[in-house]
Amino acid sequence: MSAQRADGAARLGVVDWGIGGLGLVGMLDHAAPALPITYWSDTGAPPYGLVRTADLVRRLRMIVDRLAGEGCTEVVLACNAASTVVDRLGPTAVPVEGIITHGIAAVPPAAEGMVGVVGGRRLVASGAYRRGLASPRRLIRSRVAQPLSAHIEAGRTGSPEFATDLARITRPLRGASAVVLACTHYPAAARHFADQLPGTTLVDPAAHLAASIAERHRSTSGSAAAERVVLTSGDPGAMRAGAEAAWGMAVAARRATL
Repeated sequence: MSAQRADGAARLGVVDWGIGGLGLVGMLDHAAPALPITYWSDTGAPPYGLVRTADLVRRLRMIVDRLAGEGCTEVVLACNAASTVVDRLGPTAVPVEGIITHGIAAVPPAAEGMVGVVGGRRLVASGAYRRGLASPRRLIRSRVAQPLSAHIEAGRTGSPEFATDLARITRPLRGASAVVLACTHYPAAARHFADQLPGTTLVDPAAHLAASIAERHRSTSGSAAAERVVLTSGDPGAMRAGAEAAWGMAVAARRATL
């Protein structure tokens, strides 16, 4: 699905509301280090799960146009909430791909019985995972885990408040064969999920997406680290602090407007 610029070079745009998609960037640092990336964190807008569908579509089209103007030849929506409307974007300046199909594909075929999905309100309400994972041998149980994203974004992972919310959200999923971490924030707290869900396979859609991106860019020459540009419509200082707390990543975020 990737395109090329006139000079033949590829550049990936990654969109997420906050810092969650930086986990994908970290994977690509290993899987596709020579692929240049521009990351757009949209914390200057309301959380995508709270935005009307038409407004979210309009916002994402503006961001894609901006990233195309920054030289990106393709864009991935690392945000599950944003990915619920990827099919509504229509023609875009460059190809756009969502993460949900990768989350569905990443669930092991052998996962039967209860299969859980934890995600934001918009993602759960869309039913995308419920339909995509449906099988006579599976019971799909979805849990809205909205508070966890806010905790992780604010650097409160592991706090008593985080632990209380996590236990409440995951309690009905204990004994599941697999649970999809259907928000890119959640893998930053994977060990906490594992503590609550012993014996359950935790599925990270971003890992499947990273592998897919690396495969289609396997011909990208060189192994030296390519440029990583981090833009945010919100507060660069807050983003830098959040990235360090959640991922242990130092990012040189700068403010950008649409």
